Amino acid sequence: MSAPAVTQTLARFLTHARETEFPADAVHEAKRAFLHWIGCAIGGAGNGVIDRSLATFSPFAGPEQATVVGRPERTDALLATFLNAMAADVLGFSDTHLRTVLHPGGVVGPAVTALAERQRVSGNEALRAFLAGVEVACRIGVGVYDWHYGRGWHITGSVGTFGAAAAAGVLLKLDETRMAWALSMAATHATGLRELFGSMGKSLHAARAAQNGLASALLAANDFTSSTTGIEGRRGFAHVLGDKPDLEAMVDGLGTRFEILSNTYKPFPCGVVIHPVIDGCIQLSEQVRGSEVKRVALQVNPLVLELCGRREPKTTAQAKLSVFHSAAAALTKGRVTEVEYSEASIRDPALASLAARCAATPSPSIREDEARITVELADGRAHDCHVEHAVGSEARPMSDADLERKFRGLAEPVLANERIDRLIDGCWNIEKLDDVGALIRQAAPQ
Repeated sequence: MSAPAVTQTLARFLTHARETEFPADAVHEAKRAFLHWIGCAIGGAGNGVIDRSLATFSPFAGPEQATVVGRPERTDALLATFLNAMAADVLGFSDTHLRTVLHPGGVVGPAVTALAERQRVSGNEALRAFLAGVEVACRIGVGVYDWHYGRGWHITGSVGTFGAAAAAGVLLKLDETRMAWALSMAATHATGLRELFGSMGKSLHAARAAQNGLASALLAANDFTSSTTGIEGRRGFAHVLGDKPDLEAMVDGLGTRFEILSNTYKPFPCGVVIHPVIDGCIQLSEQVRGSEVKRVALQVNPLVLELCGRREPKTTAQAKLSVFHSAAAALTKGRVTEVEYSEASIRDPALASLAARCAATPSPSIREDEARITVELADGRAHDCHVEHAVGSEARPMSDADLERKFRGLAEPVLANERIDRLIDGCWNIEKLDDVGALIRQAAPQ
């Protein structure tokens, strides 16, 4: 049986995305993801990673074409895409397609809005492009996961590039051949190594994925030729960066079954695989005090220790990838917010002492959204909690109201309330907008 022509099939799906009647549930999920990435980017815009990136690249920037979300600066479309994707990622608050641990919205969205400020784009066009881009990224991710991720590739940086290229290609009205070129150029642009986790370099992956995806589509639009089999070819993305990839999964049910419906949103600003532990420890915090705890035993999915097994984090970025710090913070404070990952919290001796008393055992029988927690007290008592599905997971999703609250919490330190209201209303009613560029400009402080 011959391998499916994945690149060409996805290209054909994308060229019809402008007139496809997508199901109402997929459209609504796209609105949720669009609102979410903007909120995350606003919240992350003041991070030092963005300051350093702006200081580095501003001297080389082109004309002021696009908004840097959450900041007063404007810059060229490619750099704005880079900065906005980095800001959406830097707090660790991204959306997550749990089947692949991909964070699609914060990569695809910045490419869409940058183009929407460079050329007039209606809300209906932007939403369709965004939905199609997220769908393509998630499907390619399904086809190469989990060898690709286990080998050390950061899937948001690699596979996210396809999503940005796909969405940009839809807005640029690429024909099937040029769309295949764009996807193949995204394949050769794909990058991102997990070795950089815990450093500023992690957010570089999302930034480059969005920027490189947009660049791929722009090159194709200008007749920059490429392969038309860059995904499934013998020396293409799936075979070079995967092992026995499932090419059929990339196109099976395309246009009738939607991976975007499996997208989820984080209630806690850290690695998503820690969320079940945090959820359970917050529940247990109502029954115990940190000073009473003798030992905390965690049963977790093996991916937890692989991604988040840092014992003594020194920085915020490292703490967000430490199941031990996160468990101790949740037990002690009864919550996990940016405050619990601040330098003051990392240096808190009581919190560090409790983290040292936490032990984690990996178990293949524990799902990624599941955890079992036992807290043993000094007086011999013990409290147990089984989190079958973490809050924010596909089984216990954040509601629309939850997403609005999260958006406001991220945006209120940055934007006036009337701008926040306009952004929220505009995202929920995006298909009625004549100009998405006008919407994204509301995401900059006056």
